[in-house]
Amino acid sequence: MKILALESSGLVASVAVMEDQKMIGEFTTNFKKTHSQTLLPMLDELIKTLDMELSDIDAIAVSKGPGSFTGLRIGSATAKGLGLALNKPLIPVPTVDALAYNLCGTAHLICPMMDARRQQVYTGLYAFENGHFKVILPQRAVPVEEIIDEINQRGRSVIFLGDGVPVYKTLIESSVQTEYQFAPAHLAYQRAGALGALAQIYYSEGKIETASAHRPDYLRVSQAERELMEKDHSYKPQA
Repeated sequence: MKILALESSGLVASVAVMEDQKMIGEFTTNFKKTHSQTLLPMLDELIKTLDMELSDIDAIAVSKGPGSFTGLRIGSATAKGLGLALNKPLIPVPTVDALAYNLCGTAHLICPMMDARRQQVYTGLYAFENGHFKVILPQRAVPVEEIIDEINQRGRSVIFLGDGVPVYKTLIESSVQTEYQFAPAHLAYQRAGALGALAQIYYSEGKIETASAHRPDYLRVSQAERELMEKDHSYKPQA
């Protein structure tokens, strides 16, 4: 069983191949290039390095959102194109869930934070209980103060990770009233390996879809759509 994982929801571009219960390859970059420049070349190089063909893939996991509107569209378009061409199913994985899965096995509460702009973060709360990944609060777009209040009410030690952490670190340090820490650099951002590992669980649970049916989940409308709605109240966001 081989799963190709594609992650382009944020600053990081990452591709990985999972085979059964192990990751056999991963390329990840966090540099000043757009995902349209990096994702396909990385995928091509990874497949060559692993001496395999794309047709060997059984399913394609993709970060379904939230995240960068452009990044999500690039990832979704790539996954859909491959799925249609290869006749393979897609495994859509919530971005924030996959980010939390970086910290698989921790005893702490996990709070991913992706910078959503406009004083908000894409976030959620997660934990590992008896070896199982638990979604405590599903991913959402909220003011950072709201998720901090939720953490304070729960009183559990927590690990923060994601590109929203550097943006709101001062606020976290001054407002969190329980024990907390920040994820180390190698686990702090999106990784296709974590996405693929969680996708294996989703696949076993039958959480798959056809390539033609896949749509990104933005959680909220883009700035352009928001501005258009303000001008034209009859406008409806595109799915």
